[in-house]
Amino acid sequence: MAVYDQMMKGLLDGAILGLIAQGETYGYEILEKLKLNDFPEISDGSIYPVLLRLDKKGYVTTRMVKSDNGGPKRKYYTITASGVEQLIIFKRKWTALNHGMNNLMRSVEDVK
Repeated sequence: MAVYDQMMKGLLDGAILGLIAQGETYGYEILEKLKLNDFPEISDGSIYPVLLRLDKKGYVTTRMVKSDNGGPKRKYYTITASGVEQLIIFKRKWTALNHGMNNLMRSVEDVK
């Protein structure tokens, strides 16, 4: 399962950056959007380290917002210019990799 975990780690960075690029959002909302888009096997424990890493790299900024219902504050994420650049690079590389993998997998479809 180690190979799968490594693939998911790389994909999550791009997927989460892509979601944040659509507009300011918070962790639980990101998790729900990933699930709605059929992203496999995602838990809240897997996205928060990614969000922290994206923040440390300067790809997102955060702000704390007080809850309307008296609950804990919520951390909202917004993509930075550097994050947009990284997302563009990710999309370019993902498109090429996806094309290559699809070609390869079509050639091994009969393997059981």
